[in-house]
Parts: sequence; C-alpha cells; structure tokens
Amino acid sequence: MDRPPQRVVSLVPSVTESLFTLGMSEAVVGVTDFCIYPEGRTEALPKVGGTKNASMEAILALRPDLVIANQEENTEGIVQDLVHAGVRVWLTFPKTVEDAVGVLYGLAGLFRKQEAMLAVRSLATAVDYSRAAAAGQKIRYFCPIWFDRLPDGTPWWMTFNRDTYPHDVLSLLGGENVFADRERRYPLEADLGRVEAADAMARDIRYPRISVEELRQVSPDLVLLPSEPYEFGKPDVEPLRSVLGEGTRFEFIDGSLITWHGTRLARALELNLAAL
Repeated sequence: MDRPPQRVVSLVPSVTESLFTLGMSEAVVGVTDFCIYPEGRTEALPKVGGTKNASMEAILALRPDLVIANQEENTEGIVQDLVHAGVRVWLTFPKTVEDAVGVLYGLAGLFRKQEAMLAVRSLATAVDYSRAAAAGQKIRYFCPIWFDRLPDGTPWWMTFNRDTYPHDVLSLLGGENVFADRERRYPLEADLGRVEAADAMARDIRYPRISVEELRQVSPDLVLLPSEPYEFGKPDVEPLRSVLGEGTRFEFIDGSLITWHGTRLARALELNLAAL
C-alpha cells in the first residue's frame, strides 16, 4: 500500500487488541462481537458479527481499505468473498510465538509506526529471554481446550499438539506438553481408540481428542484449565481427578494468555508455570 491503512476492519480479536496497544486504533472502523479487548475501548465500534459468521454486508458498508483475518478463526468463505469483492485482506495464521511476533512487526511496518516497531522489538527480546530461561525447567502438563461426553457418558477432552500457538506459548513458559506428538484421528471414535481411523486427508490434525485411558497413561504433573475456548470450572476438576489421581496439580488460567496471538503475549510472559 502507498500509505498506511485508513479504514481497517479486524476479524481477529487478538489483532484488534494489538492494533489498539500499538497505537493504531484510529484506523479501526469495525470489529467482531468477540473483540472485547482492550476493555472499554471497542464497545462503541461497529460490529460485523462473530469470527465465524461475519456479515459481508456489514463489512462492505464500512468501506474498509484493509480487512485483517485469520485462517483458523475465520471461515474460508468470508475471506474468498472479500477478495472477490476487491477488498484487500491480510490473512494471518501464526503457529508459533515467533510467527505472532512477526505479525506484530508486520503491523508496525504497515502502519509505519516507529514507536510500535520499538515496542515489538522489546517484546521479541523478552521472548528470547523467556525461551532461554525455560530451557532448563520443563513441567509435564496437560491442557484441555474442550470437554464433552460420548452418548454413553464416557468423558473425552480435546487438546493441542506441538504444531499450535498454545503449545509454543506454554513451551516458552517452561511447559512440556504430554500430547505434543499426538495427531488427531477421524472420526471421533477413532481418535478415542474405539475404531480404525479413516484418512484425515486435508483435515486439521493439530487438535486431538483424548480418552480416559490415554490420559491415564501419560500421567501429567500439572493440568491447566483455561477459561476459553471452553470455560473450565470447578465441576470439571473431578472427572480429571478421578482419572489422574490426587497427586496431580490443577490450575485455572486465563485462556486468552495462551490462545490470543498478539500483544497479549506480553502478559503471557508473566505466567510462570513453575510458580503455579
């Protein structure tokens, strides 16, 4: 672009927060219903729907010169429709902390904000320091991001493997993911070891569903229970404790610290798994 964007619609809550944090809020003309951070600063902005059901009509009515989307959070359909309508789309998909920092560098460069560039550089330095500090301490953890039961009442939990942003954030904080190498199998019954797996083809294999038996075998030292995308609460501890036993530690954490790739990373770096 010949000049910084003047009218931006963000379909990514973590990017919305980053735009505000890095001093680019004046260009933001529309956000999703889930763009709630920074608190008190996004409420008055026009909303274009959710991350999965954003309204094409609402977006176009805002006359954006840039829409920021995410390959995982937004649908392929809305991205394609925007491109076909002639709207410039920046499609992000960070899978590592370094990828996320790269997106922030991209924002600072796109908006030509020297102060933002310095802030991102400082964050990158903090990441390097945290990665070095965590190299000698690894806590074996399990972090479910969803919970459900089979029709017969058998519980199962969804988690993530090493090819995801949450895995890399928690590695940065001194965590060793007990399901780092576990790939998702299809259908659900195959993932839980009940039937033979079908060909995954092009489907996402980064978020496996874990059975009671498989969880019992890995025996993590720490179970992290995030507030999103599934809001774990005290009632969710008992099914896990019945599988893992009394010796396992359980800790509730702010889920956005491990799933929101952006300037929220600075807050995530304050989370010390060893101190939980």
